[in-house]
Amino acid sequence: MEIHPLRTLRTCLALSGILLCQAAHADLARLQQTGVLKVAVYNALAPFSDKGSGIDIDLAKALAEKLGLKLSVLPFDAGENLNDDLRNMVWKGHYLGYGPADVLMHVPVDRRLMEDNKRVEIFSPYHRESVQLVRDARKIPALDSIDALAGKTVGVEKISIAAMVLLGEQDGKFRDGVRIFPTAVEALRSLKSGELDAVLANRSEIESVLGGDTNFQLSDATFQRLPRQGWVVGMAVKKENGDLAKALQAAANELVVSGKMAEIYARHGVRFVKP
Repeated sequence: MEIHPLRTLRTCLALSGILLCQAAHADLARLQQTGVLKVAVYNALAPFSDKGSGIDIDLAKALAEKLGLKLSVLPFDAGENLNDDLRNMVWKGHYLGYGPADVLMHVPVDRRLMEDNKRVEIFSPYHRESVQLVRDARKIPALDSIDALAGKTVGVEKISIAAMVLLGEQDGKFRDGVRIFPTAVEALRSLKSGELDAVLANRSEIESVLGGDTNFQLSDATFQRLPRQGWVVGMAVKKENGDLAKALQAAANELVVSGKMAEIYARHGVRFVKP
């Protein structure tokens, strides 16, 4: 009997789809058998994950509980770029034998990143971040424009968006007043102790350190090279683990509706802003 090549192709595609579907269900079944959800979080990313504490860790625990699983946290140092992090902690594992995890937290929900990483699924945006300027109102009473920073000392974290834009703004106009710190948290603590006039940092970092202290005023940073709407972060799993992504998405949605998500953020002094 002659077998039509197109029919053969359709059969193969159908079988491939079944196998992929079975693989996705098998992954959830494996997690249910082990009873553990392995979640990768970044080191030194306060207030989200730093020294075993943070929003991402509390959120990971809440998600694991929703799935009826125990949490196993895999903290790691950021690689040279996000592609490295996705390879090492999501779909392949580090060459030293660490990872991969079942899910990676705090991944930018970015179209280009998705296009460059076909082996992962990025989903469930849960945080909108933005770079903002916080100033000591006793030293800088008003901020009508960033020109008010001229002659002032402004702290930034090394190798950060804040450092890049401030050092390059207006052909380096504010460069002499920039003070570089290992982390934004250290810069913000120096601001609080009176050593600085202002700090340019992520909103979440500012809120977690300074809270509601009225001596320090938050302003939108209107620098030319900053994204106006900030950026959104979510989670990432292997591309074939679509069922896990759906389960985590549903669990995250439930945390938002119940108010648990906002409670997790508040625990670390940060406002939850729905992306």
